[in-house]
Amino acid sequence: MKGLIFDIKRYAIHDGPGIRLTVFFKGCPLSCWWCHNPESRSPRPERLIKTVRIGEKEFQREETVGRQYSVSEVMELVERERIFMEQSGGGVTFSGGEPLMQAPFLLALLQACQEQGIHTAVDTSGIASRAAFRRIIPYTDLFLFDLKHLNDQKHRLYTGASNRLILENFRMIADSGVDIWARVPVIPGYNDEEEQLERLHRFLRENRRDNIRQLNLLPYHPIDAKYGRCGIEWKMGQLEPPSRERMATLQQFFADTGIKALIGG
Repeated sequence: MKGLIFDIKRYAIHDGPGIRLTVFFKGCPLSCWWCHNPESRSPRPERLIKTVRIGEKEFQREETVGRQYSVSEVMELVERERIFMEQSGGGVTFSGGEPLMQAPFLLALLQACQEQGIHTAVDTSGIASRAAFRRIIPYTDLFLFDLKHLNDQKHRLYTGASNRLILENFRMIADSGVDIWARVPVIPGYNDEEEQLERLHRFLRENRRDNIRQLNLLPYHPIDAKYGRCGIEWKMGQLEPPSRERMATLQQFFADTGIKALIGG
C-alpha cells in the first residue's frame, strides 16, 4: 500500500507534544483562503517552480511536489527519529492537506506506529466521514482538530465547504475519550468578529470534556509569495497579522471555557 506525501519534516516541535516527525499528506477537500500549505490541495503530484537564493543571486528550478511512499518507507524514517521521540515524549504527526483523504494509508501507518509503541497524532480539518474517523480513533493518541468558523455560510465562503460535518466529528471524537487539541486560526476581519468568537466560546463550553486538553490560537501570517509559485490566487490582500495585544485578549476571553488556551502551537 502506498500514499501520496508532499513533505516529511524532522524535529517538528509545533505539531503535538515533544519532538515529532510530521508526515504531510497531499490532497485536501477544503480550499481555505489563508491555507499555509497551498501545495497540499491537489491530490496529484504537481510540477512547481521554486526560487532558490544563493548569496546575492536567485535561481529558479522546477520540482515535483508529491511522491508515493509505502508504509515501510515511512516507518523506516520514523525509526531513525525514535531516539528523539522517546527522549522528548514526542511521536509522529500525520498532517496535510487532509490525511483522511487517504484513509486506508493513514490507518495502516497508525497501526504500524501503535505496534511500535510510538505516539500518534492526526492533524485534521475534520472533513471526512464519521466511519473513517471511527476506524482510526483506536490507533490515534491525539487529534489536532481545526475549527475555522462557526458560521456555516461564512465557512462555506472561506473554505469551500460546510462546517456541519466538522462540528459533528469534533463532538464524536470528544465523546470517544481520545485527546484533542482544538486549533483556531485567528484571521482579522474574517473569523475574529464578536459573533463568531461568542459562538466558538459557547461551542467549546457546551462540548467541554476532560480529553479536550487545550485550545491553540494560531495568529494569521501572510504567505502570498507561496501562492504565486503554486499558481493559486491569493485572496487575503495586504491583511496584517493580529497584534500581540489582540492575541492576549483572545487568550483571556477563552480562558473561562475550562480549556487551557495557548497562543501558537
